[in-house]
Amino acid sequence: MEKVWNLKPQGDSNEMKHLSAALNVNMVIANLLVQRGIKTFSEAKHFFRPRLSDLHDPFLMKDMDKAVARIEQAVDHQEKVLVYGDYDVDGTTSVAMIYLFLKDYIQDIDYYIPDRYTEGYGISRQSIEYAARENFSLVIVLDCGIKAVEKVNLAKQHGLDFIICDHHNPGEIIPEAVAVLNPKRLECNYPYKELSGCGVGFKLLQAFTMKKKITQDKLFDLLDLVVVSIASDIVPITGENRVLAYYGLKKLNSNPGMGLQTIINYAGLNGEEITISDIVFKIGPRLNASGRIEHGKKSVQILVSVDTVSSDALGEEIDSFNEIRKTLDRDITQDALDMIERDEEMKNRNSTVIYNRDWHKGVVGIVASRLTEFYYRPTVVLTESNGLATGSARSVKDFDLYEAIGACSDLLESYGGHMFAAGLTLKIENIRAFSERFEEIVTRSLADQPQIQTIDVDAKLALHEITPRFFRIMKQFAPFGPHNTVPVFVTEDVIDAGTSRLVGKNLEHIKLDLMEPDASSGIFAGIAFNLSSKFPVIQSGIPFDICHSVELNEFRGKSNLQLNIKDLRTKT
Repeated sequence: MEKVWNLKPQGDSNEMKHLSAALNVNMVIANLLVQRGIKTFSEAKHFFRPRLSDLHDPFLMKDMDKAVARIEQAVDHQEKVLVYGDYDVDGTTSVAMIYLFLKDYIQDIDYYIPDRYTEGYGISRQSIEYAARENFSLVIVLDCGIKAVEKVNLAKQHGLDFIICDHHNPGEIIPEAVAVLNPKRLECNYPYKELSGCGVGFKLLQAFTMKKKITQDKLFDLLDLVVVSIASDIVPITGENRVLAYYGLKKLNSNPGMGLQTIINYAGLNGEEITISDIVFKIGPRLNASGRIEHGKKSVQILVSVDTVSSDALGEEIDSFNEIRKTLDRDITQDALDMIERDEEMKNRNSTVIYNRDWHKGVVGIVASRLTEFYYRPTVVLTESNGLATGSARSVKDFDLYEAIGACSDLLESYGGHMFAAGLTLKIENIRAFSERFEEIVTRSLADQPQIQTIDVDAKLALHEITPRFFRIMKQFAPFGPHNTVPVFVTEDVIDAGTSRLVGKNLEHIKLDLMEPDASSGIFAGIAFNLSSKFPVIQSGIPFDICHSVELNEFRGKSNLQLNIKDLRTKT
């Protein structure tokens, strides 16, 4: 499939010139900054040198005073406290963080992760009954609960107090908990709205330390857990999230907690500089795997472990879960692709809604992502659990998935999520009706937006402008992630130096050696994954354009700048 190169709006020329002079950087760097809303020397300083002192006052969040007061009460009276969280990475890191911090202040504290298959997402009836039976008086809920109106009412009947820390979109009614912390509440004036669930929990602990006049060093020591949540939950790495991620990565790379160090070892990241991308593709999936394959509690167990023997044993077990997850992911994705390709109607739709009662519930979200990448259309993947169809949905650019699923709410038992990802449950007999209505909504919404994969390009860049200094400055834009992505450039009119070649097991990749026609740039190395079909363009001898990012390639102890080629094409 041919891709469209979408050049982002370029920065104001006067603002770019001002920044270029103030920072002594070239216009391309100045443009990247202005595109990110950074227009002054002071703003650039805060961007390049994030400080923990830049974090917002946690008491600006609605109900924070109530939440802190209730925890103080629990500490003063040594109540029995349960820390409750979702089974995904955001939830388990949240639970581990709160547990590790509060266990020094509350003697009788434990944690609870619901079973993905028997309890499902959010606050479960089983967990409430468990908490009441075991005489807990306070439950701190993380990364879920914002729509648990009935469950919180049930908990109150059992004499349980709830503090909810969530970051998902609220419903019309807010649960009647002791405190509901969520920056996305309409009546909440907290200045940053995009915290992860773990980020909201972090703000709660920050508020507690401020109120109790406790040094925040211990709190900041848990930022490795926060950055894992930020990366894994795909929240924007802007504002406060960027500060938390910046210092979280420092901790992760210098002195991670024992459990995370074990995960790092099994992920083969020892001795490497760990990035957001490493968390997304290597650390996060391992932590997720236990919840997908067996039980999310094991992820918390390793994250709070204090001895190497138990940590290593859990690490080995979690790594085996990840291998099982990868096999299921591969097999079910292929099964789904085959189902679609055999069904002409399904293949030609503007959306995908696919169901198989035998698919593993733990990987349907991953499969939905794979299918979305393959067909580039909103996708819902369903399986059967407890007599209902349940599954995950993924979106494409500019399509509000959460809103579309909400428009089908009369056909659903429950749903939740955000613009690009959601979960849903419905009666099996409603699948067809849901599929038809969802298709109608997608077709209507995207009627004027042909679904062609696009590559967002930040700026044009000549080969001779790519210098070691340019790369060093660009690296300081990290940590990269949503809303602060790795810069992508278009370089026009390059030619093969004569040594480009096909590589890979099946010769599916291209190793390039590129130069400008006048050779002023010297020769630049590049790698183009899965673009072997474009090799004739390179061999033609005619200048062509490349779309790429600039990275550091380390091989056999040597480091060289390399272009990671996203696409290439001849002049049209």
